[in-house]
Amino acid sequence: MLVVLNWLSDKSGTYAAVVQGQADAGILICGTGVGISIAANKVKGIRAVVCSEPYTAQLSKQHNNTNILAFGSRVIGSELAKMIVKCWLEAEFEGGRHGKRVEMIGEIEDEKFLC
Repeated sequence: MLVVLNWLSDKSGTYAAVVQGQADAGILICGTGVGISIAANKVKGIRAVVCSEPYTAQLSKQHNNTNILAFGSRVIGSELAKMIVKCWLEAEFEGGRHGKRVEMIGEIEDEKFLC
């Protein structure tokens, strides 16, 4: 069955499952991956990355502990998508100096910026 969702109004889906600990990670797909990753990164606790190749996916998990992977169905084919997902799921967060940066990202989420 094919289910089509408007990802901008899906506030109880993937984002919530990851933030609430019901899922360790989530995968989001839209036309380019850009819009959906921007929206995901507005949710406190989400660290989304849009990827069009496996190396960035791997490093995003190892260095930034990303918990959402986004990609575009108009940008990459199904076999490349499988490779990206595999690399991302198999990668592990390295912690250390990267852990401090992830903490700093969390601190930015708590700040209010006025321009």
